[in-house]
Amino acid sequence: MIRWLAARAAQALLVVLLVATVSFALVHLAPGDPFSVADPRVTDATRAELRAQFGLDRPLAEQYVRWLANVARGELGWSFSRRVPVARALADTLPSTLLLMGAGFLLAFAGGIALGAWQAAQRGRPLVRLADAAALVLYAVPDFWLALMALVLFAYWIPIFPAGGAIDPVMHDYLGATGRLVDRLKHLALPALTLAAVSAAGIARYQRAAMLEVLPADFVRTARAKGLPERRVILRHALRNALVPVVTLVGLALPALLGGAFFVERVFAWPGMGELALGAIATRDYPLLTASVVVAGALVALGSLLADLLLAAVDPRVRLR
Repeated sequence: MIRWLAARAAQALLVVLLVATVSFALVHLAPGDPFSVADPRVTDATRAELRAQFGLDRPLAEQYVRWLANVARGELGWSFSRRVPVARALADTLPSTLLLMGAGFLLAFAGGIALGAWQAAQRGRPLVRLADAAALVLYAVPDFWLALMALVLFAYWIPIFPAGGAIDPVMHDYLGATGRLVDRLKHLALPALTLAAVSAAGIARYQRAAMLEVLPADFVRTARAKGLPERRVILRHALRNALVPVVTLVGLALPALLGGAFFVERVFAWPGMGELALGAIATRDYPLLTASVVVAGALVALGSLLADLLLAAVDPRVRLR
């Protein structure tokens, strides 16, 4: 088991290194640099001096080696747009993105598994067919458009949730501990539900297909023949065995959730890495943008490793191998 974990960790590090290399090359090969913004107050001599100060006048290979050596020492560089170290900028925004992704992840899998199991257990009924059609439509909707529609519907037309932000900037500091928690949950609810909706629809279809394969199995018929309640047959016998194919979706769901989180953060003004990365693109902030991509790649690699561990936990055959 330890050898397997070490091999998977080495593969994850290799993936992150590849992502770092490709992102560094693409960002630096794009036209312009952090000091190319037209400003009459900045002379060409000053721009040249700044490029030399930060090493942007060096060959690309030399810049990459120096950047990689700095990253290995834990130095991610200086953010030109935010005027703070890149590590500090990421530390300020990464927890918000992880909170949004974590909430979306839990809601997506809980809702998708429950919906898929219900559709399989009640297959053929008109309400199930309607739910299946709605899930298919929802799965085809882009995250950005769904976020905009949710914002218009539940923040303006029916003002149930706040329109944006992570907290109420005026009242949050004056609330008690419970009030601050409720305020944060109210601001988190709409972005997290929007982020989870599309993934939940896809997970439900996988869970429904897996349940339909398990329900005719001999051990399910045996459980029914013993007189067990149908609810227990579905939850304890059929669903438990149908979870194995769905667990493999964890590694695929995290990249989708991360990409969707960037769009959702933009729509709901959520102070996370999405806003950070978009600002870095607009200002050509090389260190900040490259570090954001590397962190995103590391999160995806960790998600893939988590999926393998979960699969080994629910499938004894994987543990034996």
